[in-house]
This record gives sequence, structure tokens and C-alpha cells, in this order.
Amino acid sequence: MKRLFKVLRKAVRDRAAEPTEIEPLADSVRIDGKTCLVTGSNSGLGKAVAIDLAKRGGHVLMACRSGHPDAGEEVRAASGSDRVEMLRVDLSDMRSVHQLCDELSDRETTIDIAVLNAGVVPRRARRTPQGFELMFAVHFLANRVLVDRWLRDGTVRPAARLEDSPRIILVSSDAHRSAEPVDFDRFGAFADYGVRDGIKHYGASKLVVCTYATELSRRLNRDGEGHVAVHSLCPGPVNTAIARDAPWFLKPLVAPMMKLFFLTPEKAARPVSYLCCADDAGQRSGIYLHMLREKRPSEHATDPANGARLWEASEVLLETQAPPTPGAPAPSPASGAKRRL
Repeated sequence: MKRLFKVLRKAVRDRAAEPTEIEPLADSVRIDGKTCLVTGSNSGLGKAVAIDLAKRGGHVLMACRSGHPDAGEEVRAASGSDRVEMLRVDLSDMRSVHQLCDELSDRETTIDIAVLNAGVVPRRARRTPQGFELMFAVHFLANRVLVDRWLRDGTVRPAARLEDSPRIILVSSDAHRSAEPVDFDRFGAFADYGVRDGIKHYGASKLVVCTYATELSRRLNRDGEGHVAVHSLCPGPVNTAIARDAPWFLKPLVAPMMKLFFLTPEKAARPVSYLCCADDAGQRSGIYLHMLREKRPSEHATDPANGARLWEASEVLLETQAPPTPGAPAPSPASGAKRRL
């Protein structure tokens, strides 16, 4: 309860301050001909981003857990664009994630802009089909699988020229700053928790996301190799359905506070659109935005040693497709056809 009120207080402060060092993107900025994939786009922030990208001329692929055909129709109607498709994926199940990648590869789809937005905040710890904790799987591991497959399959193609760089945007949270350092001895091992510690584990998962974004940017933008613009952001407090699993006795408090003090999804989408469409964000990599202000992620997230350890530890998870047993020797990374990062 104390942790929840702390989060709500910070959200109210952020909402009141509304820091804006970056001007919202003008409606005239276009991305005609670009293919954009947005995960978790059936509602909330992801849906608002999908609408904005479609308005700007993007061919939008909405990757959602159950397809949500109604959401696709709503995005088409709100954007005035018929270049909107629904793709089904369950990001908690790595088999489903691979199926989405297979579909994109079979269609020879090339993604120019990927917004990895999907998020969950379960009331209690939940296991995925592969035995991972749900937030860890959805917020991080699924994204690692997507990016690895896209690079291997040619779905995302590093560009020779900075101005042609594809973009990968990971939606994180400033909650990563209050998380404890990543425990690499138990990395990926299922962590059981109840209502009291859900927000703590949410912050921990977002620290992993920020660390991953920093390391991915570093690996994809080495001198003499192709370029991919990799960015991350905290959109600020957003009034979405992410708190739908809050305990029943807290919903009468949380829902009105979110409606009163939190940003609408449309307003929270502005920094995402900036990273997706602004010329500046296409020619740089490693930007972290908190709302419309550029900041540096936490020290833990930007430490190259942590990034390297995260990369190696998650590579092992992807090869074994099962949570590691703490203390057990890790298997050696297998070589493959994919681009080595």
C-alpha cells in the first residue's frame, strides 16, 4: 500500500510539472511509406500511438494478444487510414512470439518503426507457459526475441546511412530508477510475489528494459556497421487499463486518481511519436525521454558491464527457453546464422 501511494504521488508531481523541453511533433510531419509495428495497441497508449502513426501515413501493424478486430476498426476510423492491420501475438508465450516473427518473415515484411509498448501489471505473480514471471516475459524477454528474430530474418535491416535508420522504441518507466540492481545470479528465475510487491517487480522489469535498450543501441551502432536508432522512454503517468488487475478494494481510489491526474493516452503518445518520426531521433540512437524531456537513464541501466551481463544472461534464456535454476552452470551460447551483436 505504501509503495502504491508513493507511485501515485510521483505520478501527480509529474503530471503537475509536465516538463517539456521538446516541442510536440507538428501534425505536418509525415512517415508515408513506412511500416510501423506497435505491440499492445488494442487500447491505451499503444492504440493512441497506432492512430497517430496511421494519421501520419504509416502502414500500421497492430500486434495484440487476441487480435481485437474492433480496435483495428477504431484505429482506421480515428486516423482516416485503411493501412491498418491486426496481428495476433501473446507476448507472454515465446512460441506465439516466434509465430509472429515467422508470419512477418513469410510475408517478407520490412519494419521501419517498431514500438515495443505492451505492458502488464498483474495483481500477483503469474507464470508464463515457459515458466517465467509474467512482467519479465512481456516487458523484456518477448522484446529480446522479437528484435533478435527481426535482425536475423531481415525484418529489421540496419541502414548504411543514418537518415535511413529503422527505429526501435521501447516503452519503459522512470520506475526503473527505484529498482534494486539486477540480480544476475537469479536472472529469469521465477519470483513469487503478492499485492504488496507487484509495483516493486514492475520497476525491476523496467530496469531490465532500460538496460537492454542501452546495450542494444550500443551493439547496433558500432563504427563501420549498419545503424538502427534504438530509444526508450517513460511516457509519464497514463490513464490506461494497465491497473485493471489492481485489488478490488483499491480500484475505487486508483481509478478516480488516474482519471483526474494522469495523462490521456493521446497526450502521453507525444514523446513516442517524436521518437518514431522526428528527423533528430532518426539520426541518433540511445535517447531516453521522460515525457517530453530528454534525460539519462539510471546509472545501473547505462553501466556497460551490466549491459553485457544482461545480454549474455538473456541469450542463455533464449537458447534454453526455460528459467534457469539458480546456481546451476549455464549452457554455452550456441552460434547461429543471426547477426552477432
